[in-house]
Amino acid sequence: MQTSGTSEPIVRIRDLKKNSVNFVLQNVDLAFANSFRRVMIADIPTVAIDMVEIETNTTVLPDEFIAHRLGMIPLVSTACDEAMRYTRDCTCEVRCQYCAIELHLNIACHEAGRTMDVTSNMLDVVPTSKPGAYGNFEQDDGGEELAKRVENFGHPVGKGDPDVPPILICKIRKGQELKVRCIAKKGLAKEHAKWSPCAAVSFEYDPHNKLRHTSYWYEYDARAEWPLSENAKEEEPPRDDLPFDYNAKPNKFYMEVETDGSLGAQEVVQKGLQELQTKLANLIVGLKPEPPEADVFQGGGGGALGGQPNGHEPAQTGGWGAPSPATSWSPTRAGGGGGGGWSPTRAGGAPTGAGGWGSPGTGGGWGAPAGGAGGSTAGSWGSPSSGQGWGSPSQQQNGWNVG
Repeated sequence: MQTSGTSEPIVRIRDLKKNSVNFVLQNVDLAFANSFRRVMIADIPTVAIDMVEIETNTTVLPDEFIAHRLGMIPLVSTACDEAMRYTRDCTCEVRCQYCAIELHLNIACHEAGRTMDVTSNMLDVVPTSKPGAYGNFEQDDGGEELAKRVENFGHPVGKGDPDVPPILICKIRKGQELKVRCIAKKGLAKEHAKWSPCAAVSFEYDPHNKLRHTSYWYEYDARAEWPLSENAKEEEPPRDDLPFDYNAKPNKFYMEVETDGSLGAQEVVQKGLQELQTKLANLIVGLKPEPPEADVFQGGGGGALGGQPNGHEPAQTGGWGAPSPATSWSPTRAGGGGGGGWSPTRAGGAPTGAGGWGSPGTGGGWGAPAGGAGGSTAGSWGSPSSGQGWGSPSQQQNGWNVG
């Protein structure tokens, strides 16, 4: 946000009303100012009519026309982020009082020679009904949304206020009737424009066009044909005797926010800053590299996940086929070995009993020589001894691959 040195962002409010605010934002770059504008337009949740069930419509307008007009009516959405749930986040099956607001409109004209205006003031908020034929909702499921709603939450903006003109839906004559049921839900303007709390958000920078970001079309004199805005009074006019600065960047923005009444201007600005801060924080967290996972196949440290492969303790003697006096995978050729297990006996040792896999001896194991006796020099897998083993080149004994 800071553009140079120790400069900090500055917000100077020039005009503040219920539904509009005009302020100057300084010491930020163009990207931040435009992001702030877009967040206020499209990323602040509000309540709007999302589903319309038309029971009777004898007006001159089709059902889709009326449904679209009802959806664009702004509803009071103060503290909407805490006072209502998204339908996708609610635990109900279809809708409930925590994620939906129900409105009814039932009007008919019975007077001859009169044209009746059907307006937003005729929409009435009623308790949300449960779809289906069985009962009502449970009054309390642990949610606090209902306690955080203002008194007129979900009502059409300006209803009951004589200073705010109502929004026209349609006009009817004698014998015409309109009866509908509306379901309002919480949403974002990224999904549909009806959820936008803003009627217009604009910002201007460089009113004198010193940076030449704007190319004016003119016939004789651009300065005479393009009048300056009111914001030009806050900056010095350009001088023709100074060279053009190619490295100059805008850092002062004149912003104006006008809402549709669903949220106040002050709340829109504050919620916009919070939402932008949240988005930037999520971006920073997403860009952080994940910590490297420990490689269990590399040495370093003891235990099952470090040190020796597969969690084995270090061997006291040699490994596979090592000529060690201790036990190993391949047997020794010294006499006296009557048999062996997975690892044969030590050199010159006593018999150990029946043979195991590939062990020499009387018991005979996998690939052991037939009819072998104690002190046999038969080898193990592929051993080049006189006894027959797995793949042994000797043809004297029966075994695998014997010619």
